[in-house]
Amino acid sequence: MSKAEWENNEEIKIFREYLRIPTVHPNIDYSDCVAFLKRQAASLDLPVDVVYPANEANPVVVMKWEGTEPELPSIILNSHTDVVPVFLEKWTHDPFSADIDDEGRIYARGSQDMKCVGTQYLAAIRALKASGYKPKRTFYLTYVPDEEAGGFFGMREFINGDYFKSLNVGLSLDEGSSTLDDSYYVYYAERTGWQIRFKISGTAGHGSILLPNTAGEKLNYIVDKMMGFRASQVQALKNDKSRFYGDVTTVNLTIVQGGVQRNVVPALIEVVFDLRIAIDVDLVALEKQIRDWCDEAGGGIEIIFEQKDEFVPPTKVDDSNPFWTAFEGALKEFDVKYHTYVCPGNTDSRFLRAIGIPAIGFSPIRNTPILLHDHDEYLGADTYLEGIKVYTKLIAAVGNV
Repeated sequence: MSKAEWENNEEIKIFREYLRIPTVHPNIDYSDCVAFLKRQAASLDLPVDVVYPANEANPVVVMKWEGTEPELPSIILNSHTDVVPVFLEKWTHDPFSADIDDEGRIYARGSQDMKCVGTQYLAAIRALKASGYKPKRTFYLTYVPDEEAGGFFGMREFINGDYFKSLNVGLSLDEGSSTLDDSYYVYYAERTGWQIRFKISGTAGHGSILLPNTAGEKLNYIVDKMMGFRASQVQALKNDKSRFYGDVTTVNLTIVQGGVQRNVVPALIEVVFDLRIAIDVDLVALEKQIRDWCDEAGGGIEIIFEQKDEFVPPTKVDDSNPFWTAFEGALKEFDVKYHTYVCPGNTDSRFLRAIGIPAIGFSPIRNTPILLHDHDEYLGADTYLEGIKVYTKLIAAVGNV
């Protein structure tokens, strides 16, 4: 297709309109986004609700496509409406203009993560309705806020309310990621997130004295052990090329704080580590190991878990899960390559899996640089249109399970 053809394509027009709504952190005003989604629901003749599970600043928009057997557990097609901040000086295009270049690349924050999926759902339903298809199961299209800030004012609160419980959800589809080759990634689980603050106390005094049991010595011990653990995971990836990023535990030092003056040995130093723990790790044993390291360092170290997620069982991707069988069958029918993986990051799917609802993470983006949260984020117009065709098959397949 030519640039003019892409610009005049109705589905791409809808996508670009959505991208131009700056639902960007911090302090997001979702009012224009809600109005846009209401118009889309009206164009598809779908009833729509707006609910506020956490507060008035964080709306969840829910569209309903009723199935012929509404008593069956429903399916939610989830996407988040918020996007991460931008650094304008790093972009070659205005991040909220949705410019298309001559190669069909649509530049915008959210083009990959994940406004594309939100409008691809709509386009797929438009195509299915036009073909006369009617699903057995009811679909709910949920557009949630706050995912990029953790989902604590969006999906986490939404699933705890009576409104969500009334939906009788049996499956959730949500975001995945782009791939560099011609295959798709399908995510069936997520690692467990821990963020640990070590408050390290020690002997204080003059910087000219070799004081015993200082906070700096203990800091050195803890950092050495944590970074050694990190190095073991880097090596594990190198040793087994079949492993994916989500198959190992990531350990990253993110904050160091302490000291008041250059010649004063501090009484307290704090260090924070972000861990994303592989699903095969014994969490109890890992916590004990970390606490043992604190004792070995000399004691006087308080551990504060600023985030301590519980283990969430993965969604089954085998014949025991009829939704997976249908999903996989649709991908095979489309004749595309795909791989099932543990998602390296966190998405709203973790909240659904935690309450026993199967959740599959999937974004139909292939042969594309991975630009989630990056500068000059873009999605190819042809890739976007191909994704609509993929979702059309997927939605039809799982809707009739």
